[in-house]
Amino acid sequence: MRRECPRRLPTLGPAFALALGLLVSAEGLADDWPQWLGPQRDSVWRESGIVRKFPEGGPPVVWRAPLGAGYAGPAVAGGRVYVTDRVLDTGARNPDNPFARGQIAGSERVHCLDAFDGEVVWSHEYDCPYTVSYPSGPRATPLVADGKVYTLGTEGNLICFDAADGTVHWSRELKKDYNVEAPLWGFSASPLLDENRLICLVGGEGSTVVAFDKDTGDELWKSLSAREPGYCPPVIFDVGDRRQLIVWHPEAINGLDPASGEVLWSVPFEVRSALTITTPRLAGNRLFVTAFYNGPMMLELDGTQGTARVAWKGTRNSERKTDKLHAIMCTPFIEDGYIYGVCSYGQLRCLTVETGERIWEDLKATGSTGNFRSRDDRWANAFLIKNGDRFFLPNEHGDLIIAKLSPAGYEEVSRAHLLEPTDPSPGRDVVWSHPAFANRRVYMRNDKEIISVDLAQRGEE
Repeated sequence: MRRECPRRLPTLGPAFALALGLLVSAEGLADDWPQWLGPQRDSVWRESGIVRKFPEGGPPVVWRAPLGAGYAGPAVAGGRVYVTDRVLDTGARNPDNPFARGQIAGSERVHCLDAFDGEVVWSHEYDCPYTVSYPSGPRATPLVADGKVYTLGTEGNLICFDAADGTVHWSRELKKDYNVEAPLWGFSASPLLDENRLICLVGGEGSTVVAFDKDTGDELWKSLSAREPGYCPPVIFDVGDRRQLIVWHPEAINGLDPASGEVLWSVPFEVRSALTITTPRLAGNRLFVTAFYNGPMMLELDGTQGTARVAWKGTRNSERKTDKLHAIMCTPFIEDGYIYGVCSYGQLRCLTVETGERIWEDLKATGSTGNFRSRDDRWANAFLIKNGDRFFLPNEHGDLIIAKLSPAGYEEVSRAHLLEPTDPSPGRDVVWSHPAFANRRVYMRNDKEIISVDLAQRGEE
């Protein structure tokens, strides 16, 4: 069913938005953010002309648009914003205990908005009762490519839309098609596009990962068996002379041939509570993963032989007594031989790639504005996005931070509070969705709205 969502709530007005859009065009071609972690799926924002320090009072909000609940961040491509949400049926409510599972009536929606003024271009809504824990809304970031947008809902609704007008080209119901249940926290792994293959985590015997034809939705290949698929987005790396599809499920880390699904190597790694979430990162021929309870593992890959071995791993299977990095939502960033990431209780840490030795930790990035005290918040989070010589860190309080990260420590340059935390599920109000960075703006959402904020450099800074 298609239905227009409510109109935007203007902040600076259409004239300002138009002028700003023309200015972006005049200054140079703006980059898109068409999928999870950006154009190259590496959490790097490559646009230039970005603000060095926020102005007093923070950067201007260009527009706001109302939105329902969800954890999925937006994708931005071709002057459009694609974002998903969930609305409850009349009389339905989410349980007080977010871990509880039931049958909660509601629908999921896919929205396409104009990237420069927030106007609704099209919306699509479909019935979707939830059976998962933390039932706020969709998890997976939309993927936009070649005039199509692909979305994966919490209960396994995989849909290919025409990006321009929202026409449905094809759809799959993963639970029905593969006789699987939704994972505890729903289908969360953002799909990956490789040539004509749309690669998704599904689950089940022999179908933990499945490649679908991007134009028809037909199955091209399926591979791997695991009790649960986990939540980790698949990613492809070039290692030596081999392209390797990395699939991390709760029983093992696996390297596959992206074209056929053939398993090249598999390293056992039993992860407690199926918490394979963070995206694997590559440093040279070393592959890094990290989990909330089990901590990290560093593999050394042989690109010629197509093999892998453990270089080092964490030694403490605990969420509190952590020795290296026990991340849950923050995909780490690796640079110049060092790993940066947020640990289990909000500790931003720096480790060495070589041994995993901890160099420093700091709590400022995951603290709220003006409150840098040590905290005891489980799963406290900030994301790490590199732009030039510094990082942008959106945290769970709705703050956006500009900081420099190096082996010498955490250096905060500027901070602005942009969005109110609205999700009370972890016992405090949080924003847990990854923003998109495009058109010299940041696009951020909570459970009530999505905003576009101007981050272009202006005049003397």
